Amino acid sequence: MLEAKDFRLDGKVALVTGGTYGIGFAIGQALAKAGALVCFNARSKDKVIQAEKTYTEEGFETHGFVCDVTKEEDVKEMLGTIAKQYGTVDILVNNAGIIKRIPMTEMAADDFEQVVKIDLVGPFIMSKAVIPAMIAKGHGKIINICSMMSELGRETVSAYASAKGGLKMLTKNICSEYGQYNIQCNGIGPGYIATEQTAVLRQSQTDGSDNPFDTFIKAKTPANRWGTPEDLQGPAVFLASDASNFVNGQILYVDGGILAYLGRQPE
Repeated sequence: MLEAKDFRLDGKVALVTGGTYGIGFAIGQALAKAGALVCFNARSKDKVIQAEKTYTEEGFETHGFVCDVTKEEDVKEMLGTIAKQYGTVDILVNNAGIIKRIPMTEMAADDFEQVVKIDLVGPFIMSKAVIPAMIAKGHGKIINICSMMSELGRETVSAYASAKGGLKMLTKNICSEYGQYNIQCNGIGPGYIATEQTAVLRQSQTDGSDNPFDTFIKAKTPANRWGTPEDLQGPAVFLASDASNFVNGQILYVDGGILAYLGRQPE
């Protein structure tokens, strides 16, 4: 029988990449509140320091690391320190990512490669690094932060959509290869979430009128609003907990219903 304790994460070590703000920070909060010891990383030392301060002010014990997830040696060093000081990682959340909104024919190959390296190669490196210890422990949870763009295309996001589509399939492949070791790898696919990354898409026009894209997204979303980072907390705790032990290789879309909705008929 399912019990409340099945959603608890007491005694677990969680690592949230890019956990200093936005979605990553909200997931870090949720995992900590559920009882996990939360570690996180960023490439910026200043962001790590500020995030640790904020977590502490909210009553959560967390530990931040300066680490670039695209560099295997940096990742190995960070995981070695975590294992030595706190124990090996039970829960990995691959959240770190970037987006560059540039029309495809105007996008430099270097820019395309940078997005794919951070958004797809980074999760590969991180997952590859934690799986051996998870196998040794006999359990593990990997949560990849995918996107609606794991399913849909849109102008100016060719690199991001390519990376997130790849991340969906990496999720399924980790499930396929390592499910036999009691490792569950699932994804969360956020819809349009109100974060620093999307602020430019929501800000009012110079004349004070609503941003056309903001109006478009609300009209396309049955919930009639943008999501918030907090909307992702429940799904993250579920996928990190024993309550999801037979859920594997799935993408849970948290999008207010966009992917289920064709849109309103023009009047």
